[in-house]
Amino acid sequence: MTIPNPESQPGQPGQAGQPGQPGQPGRPSPTDEDLRRTFGAVREEVARAVVGQQPAVTGLLIGLLCNGHVLLEGVPGVAKTLLVRSLSAALDLKTHRVQFTPDLMPGDVTGSLVYDTKTGEFEFREGPVFTHLMLADEINRTPPKTQAALLEAMAEGQVSVDGLSRRLPDPFMVAATQNPVEYEGTYPLPEAQLDRFLLKVTLELPEREDEVEILRRHAAGFSASDLASAGVTAVADAATIQAARAAVGRVQSGPEVLGYITDLARASRLSPSFQLGVSPRGSTALLQTAKAWAWLNGRDYTTPDDVQAMALPCLRHRVSLRPEAELDGVSTDQVLSGLLATVPVPR
Repeated sequence: MTIPNPESQPGQPGQAGQPGQPGQPGRPSPTDEDLRRTFGAVREEVARAVVGQQPAVTGLLIGLLCNGHVLLEGVPGVAKTLLVRSLSAALDLKTHRVQFTPDLMPGDVTGSLVYDTKTGEFEFREGPVFTHLMLADEINRTPPKTQAALLEAMAEGQVSVDGLSRRLPDPFMVAATQNPVEYEGTYPLPEAQLDRFLLKVTLELPEREDEVEILRRHAAGFSASDLASAGVTAVADAATIQAARAAVGRVQSGPEVLGYITDLARASRLSPSFQLGVSPRGSTALLQTAKAWAWLNGRDYTTPDDVQAMALPCLRHRVSLRPEAELDGVSTDQVLSGLLATVPVPR
C-alpha cells in the first residue's frame, strides 16, 4: 500500500506558509496537484525520521483525508510511536500523546469537572482528546471502561461530560498503537471499538537495507526523542487537510465499483472461515479509502484496483475468524486475499 511521492521542494505551492496555502487572504486556492505535492512533502518530512514503513505512512495520510482513525499494529521496536510523532511534527496541528496504562481513567482522556476554590464552582478541564492528532500509545493496555471513553470522540467528534456535549477540534484523528504478540496485562479491543478505526495497518520488520540505514542514522547521532535535530518541520496545516478532503469528496465512483465493493462485503458474510463478515459501515469505509487512494494517485475517479489496494487494511479488523479456521492456522488476511482472488472484478 504505497502511493507515488510527487517531488516536493521547499517553497512549492500548497506548503504551509507558502503561496497557494488555503485560508490565507489574497492567496489563490491550491489546485489538486498543489495539494498532492504538499502531501508528498509530508511524506518526505516523515522519512527524515522514519526509515521505510511507507504503507503505514500512507495509511495515516488516508486517515486524515477520510476524517477517520488508524490502528497501528506491530511488534515492539518497529517505529509505531515514532511514526505518529514524526507525522505530527510534519503537520502544523495540535497534538497530544497519551500512554495508555491499566490505571488510566476515562476522565484522564476526555477531561473532567474540577472544583475551583476561588469561584466555588466546578469547571470543565479539557483532557488530551481535545486536540487535532491524538496518539493513543498501547491502547490495548487500558481497561475497557477507558477504551470506551474514546468511542463517542471517534464516532461523533465530541465528548459528553455532565450532560453537555463539547465539540472536538477539526480535523481530529486518533492514531492508536498496539502490540500483537504480548497479551499479558492487555485488554483486547472489542469489535465495536475496532469498527471505529477506518484502517488497521500492520508494521513489518524492516528489510536489510532499511535496517542498515536505521543503524547508520543512529551511528551519526540520530535521536528519536529529538525530531527537530532530524530536520522534521511542518509543511501542512488544518486548512491544507480540509482542502484535500474536499478534493477527495469530488472523486467519482461508478456503479461497477459500488457493485464490486458490495460483492466483496457479501462474500465475507458467506465465507465459511468468518463468523463475522463486513458490515455496511465497512463497505462505506472501503469506498471512502478507495476514493482517497485514487486521488493520491492523481485520478478523480475510482477503479476496482483502488478497492483492492485498500481492502486488507480497511477490512481486516472488521471480520472475525471462526475458531476452527484459527485452529487450521488460517489468518484473516489470507481469507480476505482469497475473496479478492475469487470475487469477479468488473472491467
